[in-house]
Amino acid sequence: MAIPIAYNLRNLVVRKTTTLMTALGIALTVAVLLAILALVNGLRVTLGTSGDPLHVMVLRKGSDSEVVSNFTRTQFQDLKFKPGIATGSDGQPLASLEVVTSVSLVNGENPDGVNVTVRGLQPAGVQIRRNVHIASGRWFQPGQREVVVGESVAKRFPAAHRGGKIQFGRGDWLIVGVMDAARGAQDSEIWGDLNQVAPDLQRLEVLSSALVEAKDAVTAEALVNDLNADQRLDVHAMSEKEYYELQTAQAAPIEYTGVFVALIMAIGSCFAAMNTMYAAVARRAREIGTLRVLGFSRGSILFSFFLESLLLAALGGVLGCLLVAPLNGLTTAVGNTNFAELAFDFRITPRIMAEGVAFALAMGTLGGMFPARMASKKEILTALREI
Repeated sequence: MAIPIAYNLRNLVVRKTTTLMTALGIALTVAVLLAILALVNGLRVTLGTSGDPLHVMVLRKGSDSEVVSNFTRTQFQDLKFKPGIATGSDGQPLASLEVVTSVSLVNGENPDGVNVTVRGLQPAGVQIRRNVHIASGRWFQPGQREVVVGESVAKRFPAAHRGGKIQFGRGDWLIVGVMDAARGAQDSEIWGDLNQVAPDLQRLEVLSSALVEAKDAVTAEALVNDLNADQRLDVHAMSEKEYYELQTAQAAPIEYTGVFVALIMAIGSCFAAMNTMYAAVARRAREIGTLRVLGFSRGSILFSFFLESLLLAALGGVLGCLLVAPLNGLTTAVGNTNFAELAFDFRITPRIMAEGVAFALAMGTLGGMFPARMASKKEILTALREI
């Protein structure tokens, strides 16, 4: 015969102070874990939406980031007519030679300034990035000292508004538009005309990278292999999606550190739950004896106290989800491989919340197992004598 669940719920309500304190400890542990998972998930989503499987990123051989790559105009002229590269409506290869650097911008949170990626690119570079479109204003005009900023840059830095000016290279640049990259990495960049940006940076011949578009997915893979095998070009080619996936490696230390901290806190929460349940067993010795007299088996008592621990943990898990919910959609930033900040949002998904509740239930399992076993082992006469 099973003990009604109402019995466990009543006991949690009666011991409301102890219940809330223990549940809050579990909730804080769950909140830390969920915050880290939401941060890493947001970064992965941002980088995952930034690359196109048909795009091939070409860097200098031995480089894994655009900012440390030295890619020459000669190399670009040799590769842009490679078989497999798609052509635009004008019949020209969809290939863009680009230069990447960073500029320091200040805001209220960072009065000393933070680095923001500046990209000089050719018209083809704008054309093939189909996830990017103008949200307000217009695109920069070739031959003009004009730039377009990503939405995240415009929101986070007061100087980066449409109609304003930012300074880098040899002078000021007029911001003529704000671009929307559907929360991709380009939202954290500033774009300008390659033939204006490169001279300002004194990089007329040695630039950063090339981005080309293949005709289809099969051709893209063949193009990567062809470029990497061409000893004359001496380049390192990879799909654009692979390039951005490599940047998610920066999230690994954050994730590992967060999980480690959460596990340390979880140990403390397990002991807190265990102490709560042990105290409950000690205070309710007569109840346990009475339950045995009424015919409830040892197994029923073990399950009842174990279930009570799980209910306590589930309450903590739900509270943890509520505590971290305000972070959803909050924008933050981390440094990327271009030595500039990459902005992204915390993303709390139903799956992440389910993982948080499951983590809480795991703590409840560990914290309730031994007290429940102790309760089930009590002899009837011994339990009835205890005060």
